[in-house]
Amino acid sequence: MTARPRAFAPLLAASILVFVSGCTPHEERGDESRPASRAAAGAERSPKQGTGDRTKRGSSRGDAPRIVILGDSLTAGLGLPVEQSYPSLLQQRLNTEGLDFEVVNAGVSGDTSAGGLSRLDWALEGNVKVLIVALGGNDGLRGLPVEQLKANLAQIVETAQSRGIRVILAGMEAPPNYGRDYIVAFHKVYPALARQYNVPFVPFLLQDVAGSQTLNQADGIHPTAEGARVVADHVWAVLKPALR
Repeated sequence: MTARPRAFAPLLAASILVFVSGCTPHEERGDESRPASRAAAGAERSPKQGTGDRTKRGSSRGDAPRIVILGDSLTAGLGLPVEQSYPSLLQQRLNTEGLDFEVVNAGVSGDTSAGGLSRLDWALEGNVKVLIVALGGNDGLRGLPVEQLKANLAQIVETAQSRGIRVILAGMEAPPNYGRDYIVAFHKVYPALARQYNVPFVPFLLQDVAGSQTLNQADGIHPTAEGARVVADHVWAVLKPALR
């Protein structure tokens, strides 16, 4: 991404408050197979990091069932060692639980929902059993049309489901720079899609992390190692039941 809103984390925190006050009572509250050569996304492209990484276990079989996390720099773990990204932490939990899955980190820096859709086919190569969709942060930062976001995410979900792949959707919020109407419309996309396609739902990928100085790096966007552990906790709470 070329430009970032002023201090994104505080703005995102503020937008969450707007959403919570504006949500109807039944809405969720809260709310970014190939060589590991692409950078993860969530905010901006970086020349330093950025590769979607396959977080294989040392004893992983080539045909092991896969959990693919399709995301942006938040997923790729921008600014962190590979082993501290939340996909790697999920792999560690799977190993500890004795669950024989290979986590594929398909996070690409700067990616939007359209970018995720464009690389979906290769992301789903191999024995993919679960797809976690964690996109939209860059759509919100750029103020891209909400209808486009919804259509792209819907196509990703439909494509995966048509292949018999279980989908988990992770929600994201837009910063309030584009006004209340935009951020409310953006927020509603995720719970609406989760209901429409009956998929497990992480209401907000950065829940309890956004807006926290101690849990975010200096850019105010990307989680620290501790923040990534919080993200992993929220995703794991939804992923573990889905594997059963």
